[in-house]
Amino acid sequence: MRKIILASHHRLASGMADTLAYIMPTVTNVVAIDAYMDNQPVIDQIAEVLADLTEKDEAIIFTDLLGGSVNQAFVPYASQKNIHLITGMNLPVIMTLLLALDDDPVQPDQIQYAINEGQSQLINVKDFLAKQAEALDEEDE
Repeated sequence: MRKIILASHHRLASGMADTLAYIMPTVTNVVAIDAYMDNQPVIDQIAEVLADLTEKDEAIIFTDLLGGSVNQAFVPYASQKNIHLITGMNLPVIMTLLLALDDDPVQPDQIQYAINEGQSQLINVKDFLAKQAEALDEEDE
């Protein structure tokens, strides 16, 4: 079994999970942890979500902020071979990784490729459009 965990402060994780379900309805085993929405400590929420994970299972965890308390609460689990912790989550990185997966365990190069794709989509659109217009002008000359 592969479990996809989206974890964040407030409701970012559930919003991301909802959008992911809309765009990729065949993806299953997605769990959202919206930390600090009730009195349950985030470490308890994490332990609850990971409780049924065996050594044969795999968890791919996406968190919101590297230095944030949600990510830090997952760090003790990151040394386990079957747990992959990726922070700075965005929809492109999540979708790129999930689309690349098959039944085999996720590989480090798949994770890095997804991270690179997610980073490449962080752009200033105004600058992007200006460069596109500039390129078109050069072609016309």
